[in-house]
Amino acid sequence: MYDICCVGHITLDKVVTPKDVVHMPGGTSFYFSSAIRNMDVRYTLVTALGAEEQYIVSDLRSKGTEVTALHSKHTVCFENIYPSENQDHRIQRVSQIADPFVAEDFSAVQARYYHLGPLLAGDMSVALIKALSGKGKVSLDVQGYLRKVENESVLPVDWKEKKEGLHYVSILKANESEMEVLTGCREVRQGARILAEWGVKEVIITLGSKGSVILSNGIFYDIPAYVPATAVVDATGCGDTYMAGYLYQRVKGAGLQDAGEFAAAMATLKIEGSGPFTGTREQVRTFLKDNKHYVFSLD
Repeated sequence: MYDICCVGHITLDKVVTPKDVVHMPGGTSFYFSSAIRNMDVRYTLVTALGAEEQYIVSDLRSKGTEVTALHSKHTVCFENIYPSENQDHRIQRVSQIADPFVAEDFSAVQARYYHLGPLLAGDMSVALIKALSGKGKVSLDVQGYLRKVENESVLPVDWKEKKEGLHYVSILKANESEMEVLTGCREVRQGARILAEWGVKEVIITLGSKGSVILSNGIFYDIPAYVPATAVVDATGCGDTYMAGYLYQRVKGAGLQDAGEFAAAMATLKIEGSGPFTGTREQVRTFLKDNKHYVFSLD
């Protein structure tokens, strides 16, 4: 029995600039796994990728992460193309899509929490969410259900099966924009209440520099943002790092306020460096003792 099982595709991210082409791993599963690696929980990752990218799994395993790597014809490949030196102009496309996950993939995996990180709308069916909810609590980062690919372009969409799917979700993480797409509501507390009415037990809305809000049992918890001790270096994967910290604390029995503040601190530490967070619980606790509230972006 694991405490947490993360489910999601590892991506091969391709960054194209006039000077260079760089390949790097990414995706919720990669950033979440890296962030939780040094925490004292029983953790496993279930991912799917092509044969040529198995070296990414080997690297995770060499650092202590337990991984079930399912075969996929392709690895998800996101391409971020910068045609000029001005990096405010970016073309994003998906050149490869991995095989979806199915319930049968988890017959031998037992966990208290299943954290789902779909990257695209077809990654995980409602049937899979329902099946995993019968084995443990489902935590969902909803972003992938709000993306579809047409002719390799990433387009925003609503999740047509959201009311059915969210009925089986215990913990939901969405940012303000995703909340608005799901509910049609811009006001954070009202939008969170709608998501709770659809069955979610703990609704987490990340608000960038304004921190985050958690709703559970009709009670709101306001989570502050924290000022990084150094310059903001890399925001990629901050939301995944937040959720790793949050679920770690919930597994350990922490209340929602404490879990949210730990998660926010962990994301702040991640944003100060390039690449995924690989720090320790002690580093996060030290940061919390010395914290100063206010600005940084989770998303």
